[in-house]
Amino acid sequence: MSKILKITGLEKTYTSGNKQLTVLHDISFEVEKGQTFSIIGPSGSGKTTLLGLCAGLDQPNAGSVELCGQDLNALNEDQRAQLRNKEVGFIFQNFQLLPTLTALENVSVPLELQGAKDAKEKSEILLEKVGLGKRMHHYPSQLSGGEQQRVALARAFVNSPSILFADEPTGNLDEETGEKVIKLLFDLNKELGTTLIIISHDLELANRTQQIVRLKGGKIITNQLTTAL
Repeated sequence: MSKILKITGLEKTYTSGNKQLTVLHDISFEVEKGQTFSIIGPSGSGKTTLLGLCAGLDQPNAGSVELCGQDLNALNEDQRAQLRNKEVGFIFQNFQLLPTLTALENVSVPLELQGAKDAKEKSEILLEKVGLGKRMHHYPSQLSGGEQQRVALARAFVNSPSILFADEPTGNLDEETGEKVIKLLFDLNKELGTTLIIISHDLELANRTQQIVRLKGGKIITNQLTTAL
């Protein structure tokens, strides 16, 4: 398999007053195309900061990120945005749906940004797959938390991304609803062949992925393969 994400010697430091705060230190790992992969650790371990660097939403102080064969350090902000729009999907625990758009319109946004003429049709198909065929014309405020997360799932997969980052995807859901969302996430990952990277503090969820990187204090303390298929 080919590498879809390669992280080498990544460092991230912030300035607070006259002090330097190192959030990530010497982070290196690789993710294969089509793999399910998790990054776990307690709050404050640097998980979300690492996600931002992997996706080119932020830049490191040192080290490199190769995403879909592109060295992010060599790209300007517009080029990184184009790469994300074409190759990357995101799912967040707070859903991040646009409140003034219906479920169908929310899902259509990534395709419309690409100028796709079949944005509505593709979005309807994804909403049917996640069980929201009869709710696609509802606004986020008219949907439950689980329904909103399913809309976010459909939006993340609608442009068939090469890689998808899910940041605490069940963090705001009850256990039963969260399990349904995770099943959908893995089912869509398998069906569409999308590389899946889950950022979480949930070891049980992480064990369902093929590889786990564990962070603590901004450093990798373990990097291990699992028995997940």
